[in-house]
Amino acid sequence: MSDDLFERHGLDIARAGALVDEALTGADDGELFLEHRTSESLVFDDGRMKSAAFDVSDGFGLRAVAGEAVAVAHSSDVTEDALSRAVASVGVVGHNRAGTLDVAPAGTNRRLYADLDPIAAPDFVDKAALLATVDAYARAKDARVRQVSVSLTAERQVVNILRAGGHRLADVRPLVRFTVTIMVGEGDRQETGTYGCGGREPFARFLADGHWQRGVDEALRRALVNLEAVPAPAGTFDVVLGPGWPGILLHEAVGHGLEGDFNRRKTSAFAGLMGEKVAASGVTVVDDGTHPDRRGSLTIDDEGTPSHETVLIEDGRLVGYMQDRQNARLMGMLPTGNGRRQSYAHTIMPRMTNTIMRSGDHDPEEIRAGVKDGLYMVSFGGGQVDITSGKFVFSCTEGYRIRDGKIAEPVKGAMLIGNGPDALTRITAVGNDMALDDGIGTCGKAGQWVPVGVGQPTIRINEMTVGGTET
Repeated sequence: MSDDLFERHGLDIARAGALVDEALTGADDGELFLEHRTSESLVFDDGRMKSAAFDVSDGFGLRAVAGEAVAVAHSSDVTEDALSRAVASVGVVGHNRAGTLDVAPAGTNRRLYADLDPIAAPDFVDKAALLATVDAYARAKDARVRQVSVSLTAERQVVNILRAGGHRLADVRPLVRFTVTIMVGEGDRQETGTYGCGGREPFARFLADGHWQRGVDEALRRALVNLEAVPAPAGTFDVVLGPGWPGILLHEAVGHGLEGDFNRRKTSAFAGLMGEKVAASGVTVVDDGTHPDRRGSLTIDDEGTPSHETVLIEDGRLVGYMQDRQNARLMGMLPTGNGRRQSYAHTIMPRMTNTIMRSGDHDPEEIRAGVKDGLYMVSFGGGQVDITSGKFVFSCTEGYRIRDGKIAEPVKGAMLIGNGPDALTRITAVGNDMALDDGIGTCGKAGQWVPVGVGQPTIRINEMTVGGTET
């Protein structure tokens, strides 16, 4: 079927354009957002296919922005009648105003991912067979394996955007993810390890022979490490964070605080600090949605703005925020391609794409060697962050004690406790080994969830509070 969603639903483009222009009379900004999404999910658990789901959704969201006010109407009934009713709903924000519509975003011919359907291959039968093969492979690897859970998810999101004056933009966004979780046990003790990967590309690379086996091996390794782990100590320690996925701490503890809406409302710990020193020298943080095929990348955001590499912190100084069009306009800044929405039924907010700390010039081995008594944290799970204060608590899912500069016993139950802005100033070494995560990130904000990426090199943070379970 056509990826022209106006054609798919029999909408006359000229008539739709006239309705959009009517809705935006007196407004500062807005758009008609059409979406068609297909998704598939398979879960193999406890030696059997536990669930299989396929879903198709269609709908539109019409948005008008006037000053700080936003009006949104949405419907799964993609017809001219439904659109006309939406116009009557959102047009109220522009009544009795002489607003001047913002200039539409410039187009781009750059494509960061292919217009493909990742659900199409492998077919359902082959996917189901592969999941059973993964399960059998994992159970045969070690007699301590007690449970295996494997999942495959894929989706294809088609987006058509119509702005005032008939300005049209479109994007086709594939997305896949492969995840395996293994539970191992000895006696009464049980531990788990998880590995996941994905991106905006076909399943082929992730499910190729040799790749999925390495993924299972890694999940098993993590589970066995946790099986040997001793209770983590509590106290103040120098902490070394590994490359890649530990960037999730940067994303949560720092990244959200650099989104434009929190800073415009002055509810971020970074509000009012533009140009100020907010991190140690040598720390540079960017949000970059332009990495090809990455989970968090976008050719255009949900307002039609092309993705950017936005420098947020440069050599320790705050130099930028992530912006959608509304917050950028109200703050006298430029949009950065970070206007995102979970679906047609949600409104737009400034959100992260791939949030990354750039490499420094330290050798990772030398960073760890400089720690006499500390912790090396390789992976994190859940956490909590207060955007206003910057305070955070994160659980470490794979960590080790560092003794006299060497990685020692694995630890279990470590919680990293701190304050995002304060932690940035405590960074004393930035490694030269920046790595992106494997493509598993999903970010929540105000009830909306979107795919994201993170990345960082090995870093050392001095005198961090660690909550542990050692008695």
